[in-house]
Amino acid sequence: MRVRILLPLAVVGGLLGGLAVATPAAAHGYVSAPPSRQALCAQGRVANCGPIQYEPQSVEGPKGLTSCSGGNASFAILDDESVGWPATPVPAGTVTFTWVFTARHATRDWTYLIGGAPVAVVDGGGRQPEASVTHSLNLAGRTGRQKILAVWNIADTGNAFYSCIDVDLGGTGGPGPSPSPTPTPSATPTGAPTPTASPTPTGAPTPSPTVSTPPTIPPGVPAWAAGTAYRIGDVVGYAGRSYRCRQAHTALAGWEPPNTPALWSPL
Repeated sequence: MRVRILLPLAVVGGLLGGLAVATPAAAHGYVSAPPSRQALCAQGRVANCGPIQYEPQSVEGPKGLTSCSGGNASFAILDDESVGWPATPVPAGTVTFTWVFTARHATRDWTYLIGGAPVAVVDGGGRQPEASVTHSLNLAGRTGRQKILAVWNIADTGNAFYSCIDVDLGGTGGPGPSPSPTPTPSATPTGAPTPTASPTPTGAPTPSPTVSTPPTIPPGVPAWAAGTAYRIGDVVGYAGRSYRCRQAHTALAGWEPPNTPALWSPL
């Protein structure tokens, strides 16, 4: 005799609901400009970053954290101040931050913090953002090196995405080279003959200036285009340079290869 076990609909609904809550949000994003720490890793400007260099868009964790890694042990390097993260020089006052989303999700808000204290909150209205979003923040009154934590709070889950950006407000990228001292002309001894300049030989060739050749796109490489479905390994051309696809995706405006190192590698 077969025994049939029937579960009440309420129990089944509760189980399904629990599975739905456990499913992670299908959304990813990070600050690409000024370059966040994960963007610097993805661009190869900071070495030995570990897995974050391949997925800068994946720094996801519970809302309310103040760490650059979002509590992800795999991305702990983002919290390591001994790395010597380069600070991007930006004008003092208003600074514009650009987010790139490789998968978009309804947004509660974007919060920006300095020293753990919020300095700006941009309302997301519970809507899905565009592929790229910019925020211009007034940071007047602050100068010098600052670490800014940018948080993308998702509207319908308990998670957020984290990006730390090191900037130098009002900076110039570091001191420039010291000017060479102007030599003081030595006095010509009395009675010493005045040196005569040697004439330039007639017909001597004039050295040609060195001209750097900009990168070119090989023949047959298609131009990057929004709306195109790309596969891993596809090669495209954009702004005079070639790029290879790192992740399969359908391109959107704002996902140009230089803006999305998570999707494209320069050749």
